[in-house]
Amino acid sequence: MKTAEESSVTLLAIESSCDETAAAVVRDGRRILSDIIYSQIKTHTLYGGVVPEIASRQHVEKISICVRRALDEAGLSLADMDGVAVTCGPGLVGALLVGVSFAKAAAYSVGLPLIGVHHIDGHISALYLEKPELQPPFLCLVASGGHSHLVLVRDYGIYEILGQTRDDAAGEAFDKVARALGLPYPGGPSIDRAAAEGDPHAYDFPQAKIDGASYDFSFSGLKSAVLNELNRCQMSGESVRTADIAASFQRAVVEVLVEHLTRAAEEFGMKTVAIAGGVASNSCLRRTAEEACGERGLTFICPGPRLCTDNAAMIGSAGYYAYIRGVRSDLSLNAQPNLPLGTRERRYHANLKGGVSA
Repeated sequence: MKTAEESSVTLLAIESSCDETAAAVVRDGRRILSDIIYSQIKTHTLYGGVVPEIASRQHVEKISICVRRALDEAGLSLADMDGVAVTCGPGLVGALLVGVSFAKAAAYSVGLPLIGVHHIDGHISALYLEKPELQPPFLCLVASGGHSHLVLVRDYGIYEILGQTRDDAAGEAFDKVARALGLPYPGGPSIDRAAAEGDPHAYDFPQAKIDGASYDFSFSGLKSAVLNELNRCQMSGESVRTADIAASFQRAVVEVLVEHLTRAAEEFGMKTVAIAGGVASNSCLRRTAEEACGERGLTFICPGPRLCTDNAAMIGSAGYYAYIRGVRSDLSLNAQPNLPLGTRERRYHANLKGGVSA
């Protein structure tokens, strides 16, 4: 087994957890040699959201093309890889199965090690690609369509979850409110654009506080408040002030996320804080978090938009740190749509079927 000290480690990485088919070649967890993403947004826009069966079929159609392009752009062959890293959960089960099955076949065909990677581990590891000098410990908010996690990154692959969503994730709330406002899918960018023309203080939407779990998130009440306002406008014959509602909703979400992030940084003595995941592309969140961190003397890090979305490069980075710890998954590795992110490395890898923790 190679170690980081002995030689460089080059991994083929595959991501197919939702509606992006992605493949990348990543060296030493910090250097992207190629990064291919096929997005299904145009397809799912017709339905106002992701249709799992359609997503799975498109992964089947595109995955071999994406992998081939990733290898070609890196100027390498599959035999040149030191291992294959793949997202095995959480996500849509059918979509995950496409990536996991392809990765197992690829690894087996040339005798490469297989590394199952947690999707949230990938989003956190995208920060190492954005900021190669970054090292744990640091605090990270992972916000996306399916996840809202506040994570203390104690070391590579070793996480302590301080808080997570109790209902709708932040990105899910954006999608649902955008649909109610008649804005196109995906909801996050649509709300962001509409909010730029609105007054963020036009409405005072609620921000949930959870007794006994001060770092957990809840956005279902906020979503319901927006829907109630839209229903009130309809019943009274008032015109809907779309931009104002979008801006006020966005402010409510962002204030909660940033408040949790900065308060946790103070409590746990973290000097470096980060945001990651699809919602981290939101311009209001990026700006507000950066300003709040600057006021407190904290170092703020956020990946570029491409690394915020689902991509395989982040899986290659996470896979590298698992690889050099000796983590391997055998061919019984399976898709796990509800795979939890454990608070310690051994607990995390114990949930990977076929996974072996050094």
